Amino acid sequence: MFAAIDSLRLRLLLWLLIPMTAYVGLSANDAYDNAAASATLIQDRALLGSARMIAGQVTWQDGAPVVTIPPAALEMFATPAQDAVYYQVRMDDNTLLAGRPDFPADPDFAAVQPVYATTTFEGRALRVVSYVRALYDEGTLRMVVVSVGQTMLGHRQMVDELWQPSLRRQIVLLLLAIGLVVLGLTIELRPMLALKDTLAARDPASLEPLRAGSLQLELRPIVEAINQYIQRLNAQVIVQKRFIADAAHQLRTPLTVMDSQIQFARQLGDPQRLPQVLAALHDSSRNMTDLTNKLLQLSQAEASVSGAFPRGPVDLVAVAATVLEELAGLALKKQIDLGMETTVEEAITTGNEAQLAGMLMNLIDNALRYTPAHGKVTLGIAPAEKDDAQAADTGTTPQWRITVTDNGPGIPAEARERVFERFYRNAAPDQPGSGLGLAIVREIVQASQGSISLGAPDAGSGLVVRVWLPGVLPRI
Repeated sequence: MFAAIDSLRLRLLLWLLIPMTAYVGLSANDAYDNAAASATLIQDRALLGSARMIAGQVTWQDGAPVVTIPPAALEMFATPAQDAVYYQVRMDDNTLLAGRPDFPADPDFAAVQPVYATTTFEGRALRVVSYVRALYDEGTLRMVVVSVGQTMLGHRQMVDELWQPSLRRQIVLLLLAIGLVVLGLTIELRPMLALKDTLAARDPASLEPLRAGSLQLELRPIVEAINQYIQRLNAQVIVQKRFIADAAHQLRTPLTVMDSQIQFARQLGDPQRLPQVLAALHDSSRNMTDLTNKLLQLSQAEASVSGAFPRGPVDLVAVAATVLEELAGLALKKQIDLGMETTVEEAITTGNEAQLAGMLMNLIDNALRYTPAHGKVTLGIAPAEKDDAQAADTGTTPQWRITVTDNGPGIPAEARERVFERFYRNAAPDQPGSGLGLAIVREIVQASQGSISLGAPDAGSGLVVRVWLPGVLPRI
């Protein structure tokens, strides 16, 4: 029922109205029962008083029982409802001394206490009391029973007089509670509505945190959650703005070079030099394509940190084999020994397969670019050692350590942290590259809840890149 109601006021009102209505119903029913019991008690006392008064008038005269009905015994039942009163006096031999013979009474002459009953007489409800009295005559014990009945019109009127004021009070209380709830909600929701108006009037470009102001304590976590979201959105916007600025800056130079080469080719008068110019233009176009692809990879890597890409189980060994196959041609061209060393058949982690393949592609591509001919590049995948300081503490969850080792010139210790910055290059000016490879790698590693470090091999020159990624517990 509540699921189909969108109004907060109505939902809260129903939460109050339903139990209060049930309470009013139960309270009204209890009040009615109490009023009925009180009215019945008053009527029964009047009936018993009348029966006793009549029984006191039964005497012996000339050896026979006689009874005189005093007017006061019947006048005590006079009510605005004009109830009818009936009576009957019988001896224990069923002799009728007074009253109506068809009176609906079934007296028990052995009863010690007055007997009350509710019956129907002449189509009307009747409350009856039967009172037994012992009568002595010259040592003879006789029993006489006096039955007095009264219709229930006055009884119902008395019940209404006792019950209806309580019911009215309960209904007034319910209506007052509903009114106060509606009024209270209207007043208490004003800070929230003011917050809504503030958001509606805010500049779309504004990412300033919201102020809780006079907002109630229970509603402040909503503002805190919105502010946390704004903070994350602000960080994302800053990253995007920085990416756009960096991309515009980095794309401007190759575009200018390509434009100059095109202009030079158009003005070239010697056809013999045209192939040389076209070859240079082709190199510039290829570098431009490589830079664009790197920028797209970086954008995707940054988006993966916020969970924009689907994640699932990924086999690092299978991904690494695919990447090595793709880069085997480049390694063969540079006569570099490219291989993989692993002690496991599979290494399962959680992440995005395309992103993790891009991470390995950039690491191995960087190693191949900076390793001289006849060098060696080795990719290693193994379980992380327990005493590995770089591995995150994940309890019983295993971790994988990926290493990419080359015997190139390496990176000086003072520059190893800077190489993760965008467009920073620790290479000669004529060395190809965009300076984005390791920046892309770090973004993907962070999105996969891993860590990365750079170091030197134990012997000789070169670089060792170590990446730690969380593993997945095998299914039992």
